[in-house]
Amino acid sequence: MRKYLLAGVVSAAFLASATVSHAIGVEAGLGGSQVYPTGNLGYKGTSLDVKSDLNLGRANTVIGRVRLEVPLIIPNIYIMARPMRFEGTQVRTQSFTYSDKTYSASLPYTTKLKLDHYDLTLFYGIPVLKTATAGILNIDLGLNVRYLDFKGEIIQPGTGQSESKSQAIPIPMVFAAVQVAPISLIAVEGELKAVGYGNNRYVDAIARVKVKPLPFLFIGGGYGFENIKIDQNDIKADLKLGGPIVELGVQF
Repeated sequence: MRKYLLAGVVSAAFLASATVSHAIGVEAGLGGSQVYPTGNLGYKGTSLDVKSDLNLGRANTVIGRVRLEVPLIIPNIYIMARPMRFEGTQVRTQSFTYSDKTYSASLPYTTKLKLDHYDLTLFYGIPVLKTATAGILNIDLGLNVRYLDFKGEIIQPGTGQSESKSQAIPIPMVFAAVQVAPISLIAVEGELKAVGYGNNRYVDAIARVKVKPLPFLFIGGGYGFENIKIDQNDIKADLKLGGPIVELGVQF
């Protein structure tokens, strides 16, 4: 069912813009990115490098987001969906373990990694800042809950070994964003979602530039970076994910 969430986010955005744009500020974007992973991953066994041991290369992802700015004291709402999948085939000169199963050396194995993101953010803008700067500067602060849908699977056809681990992890995070619009046609934005507790750390940052060729249409481009460190339920991961982002959107 989650595979329909991204389409639902986009559909909801255009429905909202058609019905409530005069009462609520609506921004909706749909785009894509290329993600390059580095780091290591393990489950009840060997810590495996995602490049040299798993051969997980670039992934092309889709990003859909909707931002609603509502009046009065009701929190503003920001929803984002980003499915993310990696796959690679590799051969090691040494055997290794994953989920207490041993995979033989010198035989190919395939790794599939899913790191789907679904975010719900409630936030407020700093009072009167946007008005005081004539719309040039705005800062938002709030709380985000990320639903991280993780699945790691390793298959070695030559030995018949196959094991997967799935984990749905809700992650509360702080949220901060800044928007600078020196002129009406161009805006520079930055977003940060972050949390740290125990041996776990999660930092997600996006920087983008938006150009508005038409009053309600924008084209965006930027860069996203994530640092994920998880030591939970026998999953150990220390991953860095980064790459360029482009999007097309509407703003009312």
